[in-house]
Amino acid sequence: MDVSSIAKLSTSIAETGTRQEVSLAVFKKAQQIEAATATQLLEALPSVQSANLPAHLGNKINTTA
Repeated sequence: MDVSSIAKLSTSIAETGTRQEVSLAVFKKAQQIEAATATQLLEALPSVQSANLPAHLGNKINTTA
């Protein structure tokens, strides 16, 4: 093996590792942005409370149907 080919291989491996680290950092940042957006959307939803319905409605799920 030639010395220059070993150097090229080493550089290639280092660049691949760097690309993977950058990709992972971008992915994590995108996840953080999506989580923040989802939280804002959920907080923006109005609370659902209707004065016309009895308080006991919606507390149980019928699983025998």
